[in-house]
Amino acid sequence: MPRLIGISLGDITGIGPEVTLKALSVEAALDDTRYLLIGDADHARKLNQRLGLELPLQEAAGQNGKMLLCNPLAEALPADLLEGSPAAARAAVAWVKEGAARCLRGELDALVTAPVNKQAIVRAGVAFIGQTELLSQLAGTERTAMMLLGQDDRGRWLRVALATTHLPLKLVADQLTRAKIELVIELAAQACRDLGLPRARLGICGLNPHAGEGGEMGNEEQTTIGPAVRAAQARQIEAVGPLSADALFYYAYRGDYDAVIAMYHDQGLAPLKMVAFEHGINWTLGLPFIRTSPDHGTAYDIAGQGRANPSSMLAAIRMAKQLAQSLKTGHKFPSPRA
Repeated sequence: MPRLIGISLGDITGIGPEVTLKALSVEAALDDTRYLLIGDADHARKLNQRLGLELPLQEAAGQNGKMLLCNPLAEALPADLLEGSPAAARAAVAWVKEGAARCLRGELDALVTAPVNKQAIVRAGVAFIGQTELLSQLAGTERTAMMLLGQDDRGRWLRVALATTHLPLKLVADQLTRAKIELVIELAAQACRDLGLPRARLGICGLNPHAGEGGEMGNEEQTTIGPAVRAAQARQIEAVGPLSADALFYYAYRGDYDAVIAMYHDQGLAPLKMVAFEHGINWTLGLPFIRTSPDHGTAYDIAGQGRANPSSMLAAIRMAKQLAQSLKTGHKFPSPRA
């Protein structure tokens, strides 16, 4: 059976639907993979026509098409919504939930999520931290982590997994735990295997400048990060650190490490976006299904102008397909764990 990849279309007042359709116009003809677009069908059809893509979009009820449309909401969204509209924000969340539910029922081989806007969702009255956290909750597991990965124009990859995600910087040290760091190291090592890499050598960032200078500039390296690294090494994971982050990313970029474990959001994502801003992929590790996403936001400033670059969405779709093939050939994703 051909793979069926679900794509939630995100905030329709942003660029999510545009980059999705543009990416599919490039990718869909390359193999027999089928796609289920979860979102507003009327909006998708009109956008398809406006962009001149002529994609063969059809209702999911037929179940036999190459690109199927599915909207779990009873009513279509108005055509003239302003950016950040509460209706669009709530719909975007509903579409992610629908995609997750279909993955958990085994109806989809992977889920790709187009960008949503956190501020718009919260202002619409929905408790929301991020799509990663929402999907973890829906899957009934806390054993997840974000990995961001991408390659430059010379094919050099950088892969970064985060020990903490969407936290104010002043809370990071208090939220770091040995157990969380061990989990992210474990998930990142498995991610390297899922990607078919010949090794899984991980560089672990320190939290403080110069990895704490032996305790002179903070002791988290001694009390938390170092013990987590040694525990991973005892389980035969090739983890090295804690290392000074300012040097580690250089060595990872030149190929000495297959992935980096960063202690907080911007420590990891600033280098990643420097290397692969237009091609970055967000991959949620540890879910009982495959989920990828483009590594950019809703870009309200260019939405509706036809100028959005689909490269990151295209990379996310290709990664989802690659991982689905890995699953098909033997790797088993984890069962949900509370």
